[in-house]
Amino acid sequence: MPKLKIAHKSTHIDMTAMCDVAFLLLTFFMLATKFRPDEPVVVRTPASTSTKQIPEGFMLITLDKQGRVFYSVDNLNAKKQIIEQINTDKGLNLTAEEKNNFVIGSAVPVAFNQLKSYLDLPIKDQDAYIKTAPGIPTDTTGDFDTNELAYWVKTTTYYLDAGFRIAIKADGEAKYPEIKKVIGTLGKLKIFRFNFITDMKGIPPGTALYEEQHATAAK
Repeated sequence: MPKLKIAHKSTHIDMTAMCDVAFLLLTFFMLATKFRPDEPVVVRTPASTSTKQIPEGFMLITLDKQGRVFYSVDNLNAKKQIIEQINTDKGLNLTAEEKNNFVIGSAVPVAFNQLKSYLDLPIKDQDAYIKTAPGIPTDTTGDFDTNELAYWVKTTTYYLDAGFRIAIKADGEAKYPEIKKVIGTLGKLKIFRFNFITDMKGIPPGTALYEEQHATAAK
């Protein structure tokens, strides 16, 4: 009897569908990725052993070693509402372009009477101006006229989701009275829950946190 011949099937695999899926995923991640805004100034934070992370959608108060205070928010939708409120309350007469510069900009480094001229600058010029900006007027009171940081914080709380966090990023060389102004501002607004952003350092052996970390890693 003649032997049966087994037909040889082609090993060619059509990769068109897979390429389409790969490009769709790549496009999705490119459009959905959320980039954090640039920091207004370089701040060398003190080190700590805390491992807790700040969730997205936070309000950031930056304090450099010269005592200058900067304000920013990690939520674009909230920023659109905040600048509309600020524009109305303060009568700034901001243009649509100036409002957009606030939304996509990194931080607020000036008082309200300079805000319009600051936002009128192109974004690249704003970044250069921040290096010599005076910062937001701040004191230990809750007076919105003299303590403009208090006004920013109070207004922002209306537009961020419940459970948002306030993060303070203070330079390790900043003087305590300047840090006290920021903390005092929050206290006057009855805000007692906030976080300090720090750098990580090694956990000292023999401490409770050291033992906890090693016990968790051993499981």
